[in-house]
Amino acid sequence: MALTAIAIDDEPQALEVIRLHAAKVSFLQLDATFTDAFEAITYLQTHRVDLVFLDIKMPDISGVEVVKCLPRNPMVIFTTAYSDYAVQGFELDAVDYLLKPFSLARFLKACTKALDSQTARSDEAPFIFVKTGYEEEKVWVDDILYLEADGNYLSYVLPNRRLLSRQTMADALQLLPPSLFLRVHRSYAVAVRKIDKIARQEVSVAGYTIPIGASYEHTLTDIRASLNLR
Repeated sequence: MALTAIAIDDEPQALEVIRLHAAKVSFLQLDATFTDAFEAITYLQTHRVDLVFLDIKMPDISGVEVVKCLPRNPMVIFTTAYSDYAVQGFELDAVDYLLKPFSLARFLKACTKALDSQTARSDEAPFIFVKTGYEEEKVWVDDILYLEADGNYLSYVLPNRRLLSRQTMADALQLLPPSLFLRVHRSYAVAVRKIDKIARQEVSVAGYTIPIGASYEHTLTDIRASLNLR
């Protein structure tokens, strides 16, 4: 299992340290770095990321505030020069807290904790409960073909039926194992293992054609990687 990651820090030198360390961690793929936290938040709205290296003390917005804005609930490792932020960082369920300057060995230890946490996420309960009206219905994760959003409602599409729930796509994806589901469109997310055909602008899932949005074309790479395709 590999971890995709980004780093956010207003200091370019700090980002360079993370880049150098990340290049030496075999299971870590650092896809992007940002000195502007708002650009990073925008990036995360359309890119799947497992882990965020995040400085706490930044101009305009703090790392703590950034965490509250992050979509898809990625794991977070805080990086900062201020030890008094450690408690606050762990209160936000951060995977780890790296005090600058940190060594490669300490960086690797934090990354290993993140990998263990990701593995645990993938091994979560094989079912979720979906609220439909006043009831909550048990749904086996492996039965879900894809998700379809329509306004304030979301359909869980199963082999023989649909379950309609009043929730957002982001809420639904937080319930599901991130390694098994990918958002491919503003209105669609698919179960990667259920895909039986891949085209340039669409995928096929159990006979259903799911469009790939223009801003989600990068997910084709993620899909191919998940299915071990070249």
